[in-house]
Amino acid sequence: MRGIYHQLKNIRRDKMCILSFLLPVIVGLAINLLSDVSFSTLGETAFGIVQNDLTEEMADWVEQNGSVTVYEDMEGLQMAVIDPATQMIGVVRDSGTIKSILSGDEFQLYKTIGDKLPQLFEEREAMRLVAVEARPAQSDSLWPKSLLIVITMVTAMFMGCTFNAMSIIGEKEDGISFINEILPMTQQEYVFQKISLGLVGGILSTIATAFACMKIEIEQLFPLLLLIVLSAFISALIGMYIGRFSSGLMAGIVYIKMIMILFIAPPILFYLMIPADSIGRILSYLLPSSAAFYGLMDLVNGRGQNISSYFAVLLIHCVVWMLFYFITSSGSKNSTE
Repeated sequence: MRGIYHQLKNIRRDKMCILSFLLPVIVGLAINLLSDVSFSTLGETAFGIVQNDLTEEMADWVEQNGSVTVYEDMEGLQMAVIDPATQMIGVVRDSGTIKSILSGDEFQLYKTIGDKLPQLFEEREAMRLVAVEARPAQSDSLWPKSLLIVITMVTAMFMGCTFNAMSIIGEKEDGISFINEILPMTQQEYVFQKISLGLVGGILSTIATAFACMKIEIEQLFPLLLLIVLSAFISALIGMYIGRFSSGLMAGIVYIKMIMILFIAPPILFYLMIPADSIGRILSYLLPSSAAFYGLMDLVNGRGQNISSYFAVLLIHCVVWMLFYFITSSGSKNSTE
């Protein structure tokens, strides 16, 4: 317990560990502020018009088909259209009808809309004769926010990796690792002591982040907690690997950043690009954070009924990587009998 106490004292000196703990919570609070934002507007077509240029009928029709920004003159409209940060379509009057202004570098979708816009306006009367049924958007329409929440939570899980790696590297540089070699401590005790604080830190950071940016239902508590515990354990164990194989502080920081990218980025790409029932999705489980990412996405989107397979994958990773750590460290004297 004294070793754990000294590691707790080291947290105050390690700014990287403090940032790893607090940053996801702060980002989670920021995401929570987006609760009143309609993410469906992210896909709404943006039109720009010049003040007093279109007739009232034209302006009303454009407003019915997207968001409209009014500019004082043609120069302001043209500058907005060619701005690379926007996908705005300019709309001006042209001999009793409308004409679109495009920058030429739009996405194909907006280019097609701009090209067809005058024709759609001409045929607006015929379009009114077509029956249109408006259906309410499903909860999946909020998937960008769900994605941000899960990315933030997976980042919080990585806190244990950062703490364990920096703790072991710090002991190497301060010479404490030599003292550990002569202490009457078994290998199992050493691993428990080293992994416990990183595990607890990752769990607390992720739980705080979850409460900051998620609306958690009662039935979600246990599966969410189980996902967090298993994922944080794997993260803390990875930190021990980094600390063991790092030759110094700079090398450790490089390893942490590389592993963090591998921990977060591939699951996002797998989730967005690989079908759920494909062999590629199954192979993605070779990366432990993939199961955590998929499970959190299902929970956030209210599809947490069948996530037992994610628990199984994470548990297998925990056992395999722990056994591999004991096997590879059996010849070294990080712990003494």
